[in-house]
Amino acid sequence: MLTKAPRGTKDIIPAEAYKWNYLEEKFRDLCRLYGYEEIRTPVFEHTELFKRGVGDTTDIVQKEMYTFKDRGDRDLTLKPEGTAGVIRAFIENKMYAETQPTKLFYITPCFRYERPQSGRQRQFHQFGVEAIGSDTPSLDAEVISLAMQFLGEAGLKDLTVSINSVGCPVCREEYNRLLKDYLATKADVLCDLCNDRRDKNPMRVIDCKNETCQANIVDIPLMADHLCDNCKDHFKQLKAYLDEMNIKYVVDKKIVRGLDYYKRTAFEIISNDLGAQSTVCGGGRYDGLVEQIGGPSGYSGIGFGLGAERLLLTLEANGVEIGNPNHTDIFVVTIGDKAKLKSFSILKDLRENHISADKDHLDRSLKAQFKYSNKINAKYTIVIGDDELDKDKATLKNMETGDQKLIKISELVNELRSVL
Repeated sequence: MLTKAPRGTKDIIPAEAYKWNYLEEKFRDLCRLYGYEEIRTPVFEHTELFKRGVGDTTDIVQKEMYTFKDRGDRDLTLKPEGTAGVIRAFIENKMYAETQPTKLFYITPCFRYERPQSGRQRQFHQFGVEAIGSDTPSLDAEVISLAMQFLGEAGLKDLTVSINSVGCPVCREEYNRLLKDYLATKADVLCDLCNDRRDKNPMRVIDCKNETCQANIVDIPLMADHLCDNCKDHFKQLKAYLDEMNIKYVVDKKIVRGLDYYKRTAFEIISNDLGAQSTVCGGGRYDGLVEQIGGPSGYSGIGFGLGAERLLLTLEANGVEIGNPNHTDIFVVTIGDKAKLKSFSILKDLRENHISADKDHLDRSLKAQFKYSNKINAKYTIVIGDDELDKDKATLKNMETGDQKLIKISELVNELRSVL
């Protein structure tokens, strides 16, 4: 077992890591264009943060959290999602006292105990943004636009946004009474989980994955049909902003998302490439969450989470290739002990001038050194022996074209700068 990673975890080896780096750099660059700054929160938080923030009726809290006691007998949990920790940091660091809105992004590992499957691991990674301090639908539209641009620039071209409004405390109060009355008539045909949720969080029944439940609630009342005037206006404005940006969307009244903190806007972004639909991003508005976990009142928020593993699989399924930028500019082939010693100062000079360079460390033969140079895709190769050192001359070879030229070894940096 010592040589096998724990179930639900996966090594990201060099053959894959460059793809992650590419997406992470693109996400960081794009977030900065939108005015979002990076935040990094701890991998574990107090368990109560997720119970109050995510919701104790959610699958995450009930079934999927990695929770443990530390030596001080404190209940701690590896974070299962990014938002709650960011809101805690917003409160603790008094970011609410700064000019609003506060616009943050993160790239973070998350942990959920669930059955590992394609694109879903027990340790996974999320791209996310949180925009806090404004309840206007213009910020919702901006967050959706950012996610769409990121996915588009990553290589997904046929994307659709599914949007819904899940209401606010004002309209939810009456809607929940209506929903509970409806669900009470269905108690004998609902699964145990749905019956448990009927009173605690009835809207989550809409999101049940049980086929029998879905077949028996086809006429269930939906929140979007019972919005108050303020929520109707908010949703109308959101659609107008999306129309203005020419972002395709559909209204899906059954989107409720899996976390309790969502209010008003809820959305998912779906990739339709190659005829196969895949949800690659989800998010929504969480007005009231700051106050709910102990912060000041009046601070609304909107954000999204996007799984890196799911995105990489979707890109692969759609034939999107991410080129490997890793290469060696020059490989220094040496013959003899004197040349081997000198190669270290040559390599140091090259690397200090930000030219990637390498040499043999296994005492390979001349032929084997050239073979290794090809294997690592070196752009250029230079052979240095005693004669070359004495004359300060050697042949620089372009490994792709086969072209060769005689250069001064002491001018190697300048020669490479002119061709790289």
